[in-house]
Amino acid sequence: MDSTYGDLPFPRTDLAFKAVRYVKGIEDPAIFNHSMRSYLYGRFLGEQQGLQPDRDYDDELLFLGCLLHDSGLSVEGNGDQGFDIDGADLAARFLTDQGLSPEKIDVVWDAVALHLHYEIATRKRPEIALVTLGAGYDLGPDGTHVLPDGFADRVHAALPRLHGAAVLYDVIVGQALDKPHKAPPFSIPGELVRQKTKEEWPTWEQLMPQPPSWNDYDGYQPRT
Repeated sequence: MDSTYGDLPFPRTDLAFKAVRYVKGIEDPAIFNHSMRSYLYGRFLGEQQGLQPDRDYDDELLFLGCLLHDSGLSVEGNGDQGFDIDGADLAARFLTDQGLSPEKIDVVWDAVALHLHYEIATRKRPEIALVTLGAGYDLGPDGTHVLPDGFADRVHAALPRLHGAAVLYDVIVGQALDKPHKAPPFSIPGELVRQKTKEEWPTWEQLMPQPPSWNDYDGYQPRT
């Protein structure tokens, strides 16, 4: 990490430096800054739970998970899956090229792939749970965990918000409008597209009979 980030507690490993350079080169600046802040807030929320870096979890893996969690929203990461899975696969490819062990890559893959699934991610190991918690906190403080005085000001001075939430919305929706299969009904990207386009989702009863179908609704009498 360079002097831009001052004394903010980022890992200073060779891999962390390489990952910052890589992600900074492929992501929109607003999304890159969001990813970096997600680590700082995830680490803070871990401390609120009594978790200490490199004692209770691998701090470098938490950082890598946070840094790469939205990499599927980059041009390089924009594949044919949901952006969470695209990002997880891109993270795995990058980390494999850096020589990280398969076991550690699996942790980062899970952290990235699960970050939209709060109820699942927060029941996993800290390196996974804190990615989701930190990313969520950066989009909107939970009102329960109050940052130390002046900490948010220091974070935002080094990593300006740059309209982060608005940029995320635009990039997610832009990808999905270009590739609608990336935003299926009832997914988070799908819901954002629905809000943008004002389209109505098909109901469960409309989806089930669509071919190919087992025709479970043929002759069915509702129970309620």
